[in-house]
Amino acid sequence: MTHSAGSRTTGSRTTDSSATPTEHIDVVIVGAGLSGVGAAYRLQTECPERSYAIIEARQSMGGTWDLFRYPGVRSDSDMFTLGYSFKPWLDSKVLADGASILRYIKETAAEFGIDRRIRYGTKVLGADWSTEAARWTVTLERTEEDGHRSRTTVTCDFLYSCAGYYNYDQGHTPEFEGVESFTGTVVHPQFWPEDLDHAGKRVVVIGSGATAVTLVPAMATSAAHVTMLQRSPTWIGSLPSRDRLADGFRAVLPAGVAHRLVRTKNILFAIGVYQFCRRSPKAARRLLTGLNKRIVKDDQLVADHLTPSYDPWDQRLCAVPDADLFKVLKTGAAEIVTDHIDRFVPEGILLKSGRVLEADVVVTATGLQLLAFGGITPRVDGRQVELNKQFVWRGAMMTGVPNFAVCIGYTNASWTLRADLTSRLVCKVLNHMRENDYAAVEPTPTGTLNERPLLDLAAGYVQRSIDAFPRQGDRGPWKVRQNYVLDAASTMRTDLSKTLAPTKKSWRSA
Repeated sequence: MTHSAGSRTTGSRTTDSSATPTEHIDVVIVGAGLSGVGAAYRLQTECPERSYAIIEARQSMGGTWDLFRYPGVRSDSDMFTLGYSFKPWLDSKVLADGASILRYIKETAAEFGIDRRIRYGTKVLGADWSTEAARWTVTLERTEEDGHRSRTTVTCDFLYSCAGYYNYDQGHTPEFEGVESFTGTVVHPQFWPEDLDHAGKRVVVIGSGATAVTLVPAMATSAAHVTMLQRSPTWIGSLPSRDRLADGFRAVLPAGVAHRLVRTKNILFAIGVYQFCRRSPKAARRLLTGLNKRIVKDDQLVADHLTPSYDPWDQRLCAVPDADLFKVLKTGAAEIVTDHIDRFVPEGILLKSGRVLEADVVVTATGLQLLAFGGITPRVDGRQVELNKQFVWRGAMMTGVPNFAVCIGYTNASWTLRADLTSRLVCKVLNHMRENDYAAVEPTPTGTLNERPLLDLAAGYVQRSIDAFPRQGDRGPWKVRQNYVLDAASTMRTDLSKTLAPTKKSWRSA
């Protein structure tokens, strides 16, 4: 790590006479979703002397769980690991619905006073680092509920992006020929209309990922018929909606103890499944197809529509609670069609095979778009950082950008597991800086790194945008491991005195 020196501001005052006085915050957290609220808890618990504020572009907290309102929206990770380690998940659902997760986030924010630190309707337009002053100047745009917009700036010592890597303003929808001729309704799950009534209607859901497998059983309860149209199958596995062992633990143990035990059990189980799939892909294929055949009781359906060409965990495995997707397939309320779209026609979708899928509603569950750091493109001393030329250290900090961290969750497990480790690491770095009077820190690798994509998944939504992101390396702390146990054992034991040695005087002795 390399370090830089400079002046520091306190409150709205500054020790640099050349700077314009403005509000100063020690740490700015971007995003008031699951990650941002968790980061705030860690910061106020482990760095209580640091002031902080959460900047949230929307008018409410919750991030993904407030934005997505489509039928059946739920988690695709168990809530004992998607939830916080410090806030027990008390609901009976393992894969929880979006409303329950949003309520959990709001309860956490209120319980620990985090909700008072959130600035809603405020978007980060720019972030400029000054080496001389050793601080960030963050340009903000505030949108009032009446639509009025105003700009302001704040300065901070440390900038922490917890905005995830999805574009909240735009989803991914391919260009479909003839879509303007369709007489029904086309909707993207990311922007679900509140007044859309699909009861008694024919619905086609385009896609085969987590969103599609959630939508199909949820809409099938009231739709006339639902068709999941996929170009190719996705690996799908059923999980029980309730964890009986968790229920047993919670019946006899304090909530916190029970939560930790179940969380540990689920972490080890998820890692075991992932390692099994990666090391023994043929056996994993046999196991998954065998389980699905037992549930669906239709070998041809499994072979044609539920057995992908790729190996398990080349892409994220989709989980369905209590086999709900398979149940609606068995009853005939829904079907899966594996084919390619030729074009839209007035009555629905014409497939390459010549079949027409008649529809009143078409849902384009065709994926999300990635957006690095919530759209923040940092500038250092007036120059825009080329993100795709940087490397990420311990999945958190980035070369070329001092005092900056990003929260990126796991792709093979709960997002929150990695997010919480990152927040704890940020606190460790901040405390190390305070103890040693360092003004700034920036990771710098020793030797040459062989670059790899930051998100090593073959999924289309990743491949479309990953070139705009920084890279991971091929070794040591520059490699983003998908293993919570190894990360938990090494991240907090990092000897920062070796990697964070100062190269310039601190601001106090400058």
